[in-house]
Amino acid sequence: MKININDIGGSVVKQDQRYTVKDNTHLKNLVVSSTELNPAKSTSGHKHPGQEEVYYFITGTGRMELDDKEFAVAAGDVVLIEDGVFHRVHAGPDGLYFVCVFDGRRDH
Repeated sequence: MKININDIGGSVVKQDQRYTVKDNTHLKNLVVSSTELNPAKSTSGHKHPGQEEVYYFITGTGRMELDDKEFAVAAGDVVLIEDGVFHRVHAGPDGLYFVCVFDGRRDH
């Protein structure tokens, strides 16, 4: 199955003043998720034992937290999130769109 990075398909699973999150659950063992994070907003931040994630930043700029580290992210960056690592994303003034791939089902 082919999908477009700018519209991964699937359904909206979270939506509020901060962001819109969509999950494509077509695969058996992986979820492809997209987040449109509004300007100057942040994700909730969380960690989940037993689950790794890959974040691919498509548009915008912002900052990413991984446990006690924080660093800038921009379009084209890929961040590997190891099992059990706390992570949160903060959008810059123009917002941030990123796609995430994780194994298993959403528990966050």
